[in-house]
Amino acid sequence: MGQWEPSVGASNEWYTPSYVFDALGCRFDLDVAHPHGVRTHVPCDGYLSRDGLSTPWFGFIWMNPPFGGRNGLTPWLDQFFAHGNGVALVPDRTSAPWFRDAWRQADLVMFTPKIRFLRPDGSQGKCPSNGTALMAVGKRGCVALENAYRAGLGILARPEGLAA
Repeated sequence: MGQWEPSVGASNEWYTPSYVFDALGCRFDLDVAHPHGVRTHVPCDGYLSRDGLSTPWFGFIWMNPPFGGRNGLTPWLDQFFAHGNGVALVPDRTSAPWFRDAWRQADLVMFTPKIRFLRPDGSQGKCPSNGTALMAVGKRGCVALENAYRAGLGILARPEGLAA
């Protein structure tokens, strides 16, 4: 659900293409930021399509939250790391304070080439202004990112620390 290209008056819904999930090679228990009433490519057994931040999460989760305004990802990432079991897709804004905080908490991070996200009608969006990062927490998340690395999806990094 990230917003990637200007779309005045249009939806800010953007969906992850299936090749990302093919590379991850896993099935999720829950998509915590699933768009209401929309079928997507997320291979999972359950969906939270209304107020994913206030509904309890369970199992191995997929999270592609709204990319919203400044620090809009922070509450999503706080809950993601507190949950401790899943994969999150975020913009790779490595200089942003929220990214640096997330880096410190992630078990593995994969930097991907620019992903052309899908619009609600299924058409592909324009090339975004920046790339994305997949952040894993927990053993299953790490296995998924290792699968994606072997499939050639991106560059895998193990956070070792970051200067304040």
